[in-house]
Amino acid sequence: MIYDVKNETLPREDLEALQLRRLQALCERVYANVPFYKKKFDEKGVKPQDIKTLKDVRLLPFTVKQDLRDQYPFGMFAVPKDQIVRIHSSSGTTGTATVVGYTKRDIENWGQLVARCLMAAGASASDTVHNAYGYGLFTGGLGAHYGAEALGATVVPMSGGSTRRQVTLLKDFAPDVICCTPSYALFLAETGLEMGIDIRDLPLRIGIFGAEPWTNEMRTEIEKKLGITAIDIYGLSEVMGPGVAIECAAAQDGLHIQEDHFLAETINPVTGEPVAPGEEGELVFTTLTKEGIPLIRYRTRDLTVLNTTPCKCGRTTARMKRVTGRSDDMLIIRGVNVFPSQIESILIDTEGLTPHYQLIVERQGNLDTLEVRVEVNEALFSDEIKSLQRVESKVMKNIKEFLGVTAKVKLVEPKSIERSLGKAKRIIDNRNKG
Repeated sequence: MIYDVKNETLPREDLEALQLRRLQALCERVYANVPFYKKKFDEKGVKPQDIKTLKDVRLLPFTVKQDLRDQYPFGMFAVPKDQIVRIHSSSGTTGTATVVGYTKRDIENWGQLVARCLMAAGASASDTVHNAYGYGLFTGGLGAHYGAEALGATVVPMSGGSTRRQVTLLKDFAPDVICCTPSYALFLAETGLEMGIDIRDLPLRIGIFGAEPWTNEMRTEIEKKLGITAIDIYGLSEVMGPGVAIECAAAQDGLHIQEDHFLAETINPVTGEPVAPGEEGELVFTTLTKEGIPLIRYRTRDLTVLNTTPCKCGRTTARMKRVTGRSDDMLIIRGVNVFPSQIESILIDTEGLTPHYQLIVERQGNLDTLEVRVEVNEALFSDEIKSLQRVESKVMKNIKEFLGVTAKVKLVEPKSIERSLGKAKRIIDNRNKG
C-alpha cells in the first residue's frame, strides 16, 4: 500500500523537475533570510540564480553540525520566531546542542512523511502503534506520534523506559506496530521472557526501528525473538527527525528517500567530491521544503549507497542502502578502519553469542588496543571453560581475518552489559582520557 500515490510514484523526470523548482526557491529563501547562508554563498561566489540544474547543487556550500552549534540557538532559523510552533534540540552531551525549529507547515509535512513511512512498513489506519521512542526534545517520539495520527492509527504514547510496564502494555493493548531502537526491541523481548511473556505470542507484527545503526544480522535476531517483520527507518533531527527514509515491507531492499522533500547526494567524506553511482559515500541532504530551519547540503556523516532502480513496491524514489556506520563513528585501530557494525555481524553470526556487546578502546604506550566484550547466551554460559575459550578464539580469528585488526575478545555472562532505553552505547573510547 502507498500512502501518497501521487508523490511517491512520480516519474523520475517529473520528480527531478519538482526538486529543481524547490531547490531554486530554497536558495532564494535562505540567501535572503539566513545571514549564515548569505555569507557562505558569497564566500563560494555563488548566487541563487546560478542554480539552473540539479547538478548545480554542487556549487553550493556544505553545512555541518558544527555550523548549527556555532549558530546556537536560533541563528539558522529562516523565519521570524513567531512563525516557529515547535523546537527540538539535541542533548548537547558531545558539544553545544543543535536546535531545530518547525513552522506549522513543517509539522504538517513531517506528519505526512511519517505516515508514508508507516504505510510503507505495512501499517494501516486500523492498526495500533506502540511508540517507545522518547518524547520531549528528541524528535523520535513526537515524530512517530504525529505520523501515526496522520495515518489514522491509534497511538500508545509510551515513550522510553519502564520496560516491564512496556511489556505489560504490549500484552494488554495488543498493538500491531512498535517503534523503538533495535537494541531496545531485543531488551523488551528479553524482559518479556523474564516476566513469562513471549512477545512472539502477541499480535504484534511490525517493528519500525531506527535512531542507531544496525545490521541485517540484528534484523534476523529481532525477527526471530519478537516474531515480527523488522523495518529500518531513517531520520536525523537536524534534517527533520524520523521519516526521511524507510524500507518498504514489500522488498526490504533499501530505504526509500522522500525525494520530493529531500535532495540526496553521496560524496567522498575526505574530498567532498561526488562518488560514482553505486559507490559508498557520505550521505548529504538538502531540505527542499522545510521553512523553519532549511539546510543546504547537510553532511550527515552516515555512509551509504544510493540506488535509483525501480522497486517492486511501485515507489519511484531513490533508495539508500542501510546505514551501517557513520564516518565519525569509525574507529581507527592501528591504522585499520573499523565500524561497530562490522564487529556486530561477526558476533551475531557466532553461535552462542548475543547482540549485546561493547567495544573498549585503550592506548597502551603508542599502541591502540581493542577489546570486544560480548554476552554469551545461557546455554553457552553453562558450558565448560574450554568451550568458551574456543568461541573466544574463533571470534578473534574472524575479526583478524575479516577486518585485519587484532582484538581481545572477552565473553561475559548473560545480561551483564547495561541495557540502553534508547540508543545503545557500543563504544567506550578511553584513548584521550587522562
